[in-house]
Amino acid sequence: MPDTVTAEHHLTLLDDLLKRAKALGADAADAVMVRSDSVGASWRMGKPEDLERSESTDVGLRVMIGQRQAVVATTDLNPAGFDELAERAVAMARVSPVDKYCGLADPSLYAAEVPTLDLDDHPDKDAERLIERARTAEEAALAVDGVKQSEGGGASAGRSMVALAIRGPEARFEASYSASSHSVSCSVIAEDGQGHMERDYDFSSARHFEDVGSPSEVGRQAALNAVRRVGSRKMGSGKLPVVFDPRVANGLVGHFAQAINGSAVARGTSFLKNRMGEEIFKEGIRIVDDPLRRRGLRSRPVDGEGVAVRRMNLIDDGVLQSWILDTSTALQLGLETTGHAGRGTGGPPSPGPSNLYLEAGSQTVEELIADIGEGFYVTELIGFGINYVTGDYSRGAAGFWIENGKFAHPVSEMTVAGNLKDMFLSLTPADDLAFRYGTNAPTVRIDGMTVAGA
Repeated sequence: MPDTVTAEHHLTLLDDLLKRAKALGADAADAVMVRSDSVGASWRMGKPEDLERSESTDVGLRVMIGQRQAVVATTDLNPAGFDELAERAVAMARVSPVDKYCGLADPSLYAAEVPTLDLDDHPDKDAERLIERARTAEEAALAVDGVKQSEGGGASAGRSMVALAIRGPEARFEASYSASSHSVSCSVIAEDGQGHMERDYDFSSARHFEDVGSPSEVGRQAALNAVRRVGSRKMGSGKLPVVFDPRVANGLVGHFAQAINGSAVARGTSFLKNRMGEEIFKEGIRIVDDPLRRRGLRSRPVDGEGVAVRRMNLIDDGVLQSWILDTSTALQLGLETTGHAGRGTGGPPSPGPSNLYLEAGSQTVEELIADIGEGFYVTELIGFGINYVTGDYSRGAAGFWIENGKFAHPVSEMTVAGNLKDMFLSLTPADDLAFRYGTNAPTVRIDGMTVAGA
């Protein structure tokens, strides 16, 4: 993947493309290039299963003529291909519907510098090493008593580069950065003597190789997760405390982010659309979006419109502080972009979070559940029963029954339901926050949810 010289070359290519678009009549234009290279290997039931390598380079061009815009994309980096791309984009923009909210970000908001976030360790994508890591993960899982079958171990490594260039009547901006990725995973099936089977998994991913969990530990944890679920049963219905494991608790934070996304707020389709400055969570709760987190899985030194990014408390002491906005949604709401524009090659910018997380609380998980006489600890959620207009929430679930503050036995084929407005106000976080995903949360407890056997 590109070093500094090739990154500069990519910006030169984008500058040439923008000049072509401007020469054809575009008032303003921006272009993004995404180049990626990755290798992935899998190992299943004692032998290699797949080895895949992918390489791609995509360019997206957005042109604006007055209040009309068009976006086109290509994989052809030849001069003739760029001529065609620019001609097509300008022609499309001339006949596109008027969009009074399209346009470039205010140049005063552009990043003055592109911070270094230590996202790239120039990964070794050696296929043999990846196969060995996948094999190690599966072998560690199969060595655990109770595991009967494997859906495979996997390992991958990759690198991507993003280059962005912007040209307007009074605007000029360009930036590029690269990021690496590493992962290891394993999925297995456990079975008891009565033929009851359960599947579960584990994985680890990181920007730097040294931060990825060991394949043997990932495989072993996948096996333990599956074994402890064997013998699950359905339980009755009632209003009970529900405790969400971190790997599903992050979904609640994701639902919150969706509800404060500028697109939903501007359309009036969010249950939080009129709640700015109000208490959404309990006092003391904080939800943070931090695009500048070193080695973060969703870190970015600038947003997709060249705007400077910053750490933000979206919820501070339980109170909603900000929407998630790009330039277009900010204009619709009469506000200023928050630097949350994301950008692919196939469409215009749109708002979205970066490294989003719910801050840890002060209680251990054991303390969080100690006073629960009967409750449900959720480790898996199924389906997508969320109504963002009303906040109604209903998901299929599996996990463990809690009795007298302890895990009693595994359960499955359950449903948990409530309304996100009430759930957020009742949410209490534990102290076990770990950064494993793009969106992260510690274990959380929500009292008074409806629990039912499916």
